[in-house]
Amino acid sequence: GVAKSNLPSGTYIPFLYNRGASSVLNANFGQDSSFAGAETRQNNSDGNGYGDFYYAPPSGYLALCTQNLATELSPTIDDGSQYFNTVTYSGTGATRSITGLGFSPDWTWIKERNNAVSHRLFDSVRGATKRMFSNNSDAESTATNSLTSFDSDGFSLGDSGSVNGGSDTYVAWNWRGSDSSAVSNTDGSITSTVSANTTSGFSIVTYTGNGSDNSTIGHGLGATPSAIILKRRSQADDWAMYHTGLTSGKEINLNYTNAEKTDVNNATWGDNYPSSINSSTFAVGYAGDSNENSATYVAYCFAEIQGYSKFGSYTGNGTDNDGPMVYLGFKPSFLLVKNFSNTGEWGMFDSKRNTFNVVNARLSADSDGAEYSGDSNRDFDFLSNGFKVRNGSADVFNTSGQTHIYMAFAEHPFVSSKGVPTTAR
Repeated sequence: GVAKSNLPSGTYIPFLYNRGASSVLNANFGQDSSFAGAETRQNNSDGNGYGDFYYAPPSGYLALCTQNLATELSPTIDDGSQYFNTVTYSGTGATRSITGLGFSPDWTWIKERNNAVSHRLFDSVRGATKRMFSNNSDAESTATNSLTSFDSDGFSLGDSGSVNGGSDTYVAWNWRGSDSSAVSNTDGSITSTVSANTTSGFSIVTYTGNGSDNSTIGHGLGATPSAIILKRRSQADDWAMYHTGLTSGKEINLNYTNAEKTDVNNATWGDNYPSSINSSTFAVGYAGDSNENSATYVAYCFAEIQGYSKFGSYTGNGTDNDGPMVYLGFKPSFLLVKNFSNTGEWGMFDSKRNTFNVVNARLSADSDGAEYSGDSNRDFDFLSNGFKVRNGSADVFNTSGQTHIYMAFAEHPFVSSKGVPTTAR
């Protein structure tokens, strides 16, 4: 046919249609200019010096190859397991160490898989034996026989049945912090204590409330958080959560299945939420769940890192076995997902409990329930560049027309900084 030029700007998806059985279609995305048949090879490359085209590509248009993908995607972390890692283990009922993480974790989230037992959340800033429960509003408590220390390659456990019961099975999700002691942060009007890893976009923040509306707290990330999980430690209160995918002015609770809700009088996140969340601080109001005078708090803050973490949303289509494909730019190792338009669980999935597709071993952050994998309406595929929702119309993760938020962390980027593509599962 006739070559076209001066096309409107925008994103174009190649489409090839073979009308006759004897027809042959040749597409050159930069791999070989000899496809032009008898014409002489011209050996034109793109602006980055890649590809073999008969006609030189227009300025700014690149050959489809892993080197260009690496340049465009610019991943900064080639191995996600250096900053987030999941480990599964069986309990012994005796003091022991869990190793093999590849780093010293600063936040460890443990859930017993085979029984209905509350989630246990520990971090290095509050102290190893200090636990909280994602599925309820309880205050922080101390358990000297649970997680007893954060170690160079994992963590140590006592004989508590909630984290190390004989013959019970467990999963632990682990995030790496600053690799050093937490430091004082005076960026906000309230001084905070922070363990921040700016490479992976994760920080643990503790502070004491002052009761003053619109107070600000330094998070140490140097980038604007896309998600913040906040909990009062000193008294029982709900888990307050900010997520970039929520409707402006709305909040959601990690320990409930409820939909997003209005932050009444902006009491939790302050009057200027969400614009008050910036590269150095986040704001809080005057409510008990975020800033009561003399109360103590912890916040887990996440900034999005290209090729390693993603915090976004998707709209369900209600189609059985063919829900949305969500592009992340990496192969996920962990996924937390919630329908925020309506009631629904906080589903937790990972690549260690399901080592191949489909991914259906489900725990719920809002529930103490045991792991469940028998419901085909809770299925996902983990892909080389994102995840595919396999659930149907009866599922809370693919409700037609409703919006679902997610948090995802990478096993590997789609293409590494050296141009090496990751494998599919």
